[in-house]
Amino acid sequence: MDIPRIFNITESAHRIHNPFTPEKLATLGAALRLEAGTRLLDLGSGSGEMLCTWARDYGIGGTGVDMSPLFTEQAVARAVELGVADRVTFLHGDAAGFVSEDKVGVAACVGATWIGGGVPGTIELLSRSLRPGGILLLGEPFWRQVPPTEEDAKGCLAQSISDFLSLPGLLASFGGLGYDVVEMVLADQDGWDRYEAAKWLTMRRWLEAHPGDEMAQEVRDLLTSEPVRHAAYTREYLGWGVFALMPRG
Repeated sequence: MDIPRIFNITESAHRIHNPFTPEKLATLGAALRLEAGTRLLDLGSGSGEMLCTWARDYGIGGTGVDMSPLFTEQAVARAVELGVADRVTFLHGDAAGFVSEDKVGVAACVGATWIGGGVPGTIELLSRSLRPGGILLLGEPFWRQVPPTEEDAKGCLAQSISDFLSLPGLLASFGGLGYDVVEMVLADQDGWDRYEAAKWLTMRRWLEAHPGDEMAQEVRDLLTSEPVRHAAYTREYLGWGVFALMPRG
């Protein structure tokens, strides 16, 4: 079980696999007012930076689940590096359908809502692991500016303009599902640059080390096209944020 190989190549040097910077991740942790001993479930945990740094900074513990063996291995190493390996566990597995045996104080899916078939299904999945009074964390794109054409939307790697909502529309949709939005932290254009542009050096170094690989042409094509695509489309039109939700009584 693994994610498509192209992601393991392009994001192999990433600690955070979304447009959050370490500073934004720290801001989110502080905003949640995490208490020592809180348990967090992170579905689609990537290289484990959120769970590991919050365990270090706030004394929480928990479990991360990700289908990339590479990212899971990196998460385990990061836990050791930060001295929190006794409090966090990372599992290589399919996060879709994963429910914690013990209820947690925070249930998160930060940037992988495909595991539940979209936002509503992912919220429903996370809610099954959440204790009463707990918080759901959802990372999701939105239109910072609605693209003027469908072609512009595809330039953001969306299938259609209808794939994403505006920020007000996304916030309203959470209410429609029966949840209060109790916090949010939004990425900015610098965060998008760090997420996207960091891939380019990784791709160049990978090409230098693997010139005869079967994916070399695909990686070369991406390295050629991605800087312009990002600057023209993603950076201008696409927003991204993490939203903290609590079910309404």
